[in-house]
Amino acid sequence: MVISTKDKLIEYISPCCSGSVHDYMLLKNNFNLSVDWFDKQHVMLDLGYIGFNKDYPNTKKISIPKKKKPKQNLAEKEKQYNKGVSSERIFVEHSIGGLKRYRILSNRLRVHLIELYDDILGICAGLWNFYLYN
Repeated sequence: MVISTKDKLIEYISPCCSGSVHDYMLLKNNFNLSVDWFDKQHVMLDLGYIGFNKDYPNTKKISIPKKKKPKQNLAEKEKQYNKGVSSERIFVEHSIGGLKRYRILSNRLRVHLIELYDDILGICAGLWNFYLYN
């Protein structure tokens, strides 16, 4: 999980975990529900975080795309809304792409120590942030 600013600066990277973990479950495990973490923030999420507004109700503004119902298409208004949300949060995707510039993250890394992988990811995020400032 990556939290970044509008200028593509990476502010937070969650600790890595083995196996498959849902994005939203990872968020709830790292950001306690009893604390108002996002109370003064404009939070832009993808469809992996459905339910965020119920668990974190004090958030200033939440932008999350509309999900298509099974066997139904989205209305034109909902498609336009989703396009607007996507164009707002493209900088997050650019931040993730900036991390993947480093080959150690884009290729298969055969490291069995998850702590070492966390360190490698943190170093790559630091290099990306350094690149942005210089």
